[in-house]
Amino acid sequence: MIPKLDHYKDRWGVCSDASIKPGLTAITEALQLVGNPHKNLSVVHVAGTNGKGSTITFLEHISKAHGLSTATFMSPCIEDVHDQIRLNEQPISPAEMDIVFRIMANAGLDGKLTDFELLTVAAFLAFERFAPDITIIECGMGGRFDSTNVVMPIVSVIPSIALEHTNFLGSTLESIAMHKAGIIKEGKPVVTGILPVESMDIFIQEAKKHHAALLIYTEDFNVIEENATETYIANDIRITNLTRKMQGLHQRSNMALAIKAFNIIAQVNGVKTNVDAFRSGVQGAQLSCRFEQLAPKLYIDGAHNPASAKSLVDAIHEQFPNEPIHFIVGMLKDKDVRGVLEELEKVGTTFSFVDVANERAMAADEIVKMSNVENKSTTYDILTTIQQKLLLNEVIIMTGSLYLLAKWRKILHETFN
Repeated sequence: MIPKLDHYKDRWGVCSDASIKPGLTAITEALQLVGNPHKNLSVVHVAGTNGKGSTITFLEHISKAHGLSTATFMSPCIEDVHDQIRLNEQPISPAEMDIVFRIMANAGLDGKLTDFELLTVAAFLAFERFAPDITIIECGMGGRFDSTNVVMPIVSVIPSIALEHTNFLGSTLESIAMHKAGIIKEGKPVVTGILPVESMDIFIQEAKKHHAALLIYTEDFNVIEENATETYIANDIRITNLTRKMQGLHQRSNMALAIKAFNIIAQVNGVKTNVDAFRSGVQGAQLSCRFEQLAPKLYIDGAHNPASAKSLVDAIHEQFPNEPIHFIVGMLKDKDVRGVLEELEKVGTTFSFVDVANERAMAADEIVKMSNVENKSTTYDILTTIQQKLLLNEVIIMTGSLYLLAKWRKILHETFN
């Protein structure tokens, strides 16, 4: 369920299905009915498992620093449906959402699409009206059969590959990669992070099949530490003195991918790049719910699979060596809960498990049974738990489901500031 989407569906009489139906037939027919707005956009298409949101955020800020306008489609939402469609980094307004829903209603889209497909059409209509310099589109799930895969991008970006959505995408890294590599288009370059060997083999084959240049982090471009800052290096550019707010080594890779993708789209669109603009853009990038600090010693992070949990643990090692860590964890039952816990338990001192307000949630009482640590409990009074832990001078990190973070992010910020 996408919060507040039903408001617009009911207001404009456009019904859609909440289920997941991979495939491009329905979305293609719907887009034809509204004039194919996606064909008038200069697109960066982003797929993968982890790192998509961070890479997109770096790309947005780098574009802004170069004086370019951006439009972005991301998922899931943090608060409600509006923040999935962003214009110059700002959520779409209710007035603009009304306009695009009226267009869809008049075009006869009632009952033709899933919720995500309907939102995809809404995003393309909003973007066509806004006419941005750069449009950044994130795949909802997978890639090959995701509704966003109707676009013809200037460049495709894949930050990482790991097991996810195995009921739809398959249970092996090869099958996951087959879905993600489906966003590669004929003659259009694809930029990737460091992928597992079995996944990279799939990308090499797909890129060759489509005569697409495959550009790989650490091989075709890189970032190194230099003079307590970072330096981006590629054949055609060197950018020194890069500093970033988004912490962790995994963010170094995401930053590099964003710089490389921007350079490609700038070259195609005739945009003159500026070293200071890259520095400013990287420094200004910060993504909600990605190791985000809400108050002193209080953080949230959407680590909902083992790979993202490992990245969180690496960031904790880097930022808080030898400090006590208290995790507040709530998760969905269709995730690899045991795999996430195994990572978090490497650094966690104490754990509180909580319920998530979602029909797919795993009960806190069930999660606590899966945990192998001694100092663990369930809690139904999160604010009191946090207050007690802050008095003990512990670092507190709420993590797991983005649905949990969406509910508590604003509450925590207002309560502890």
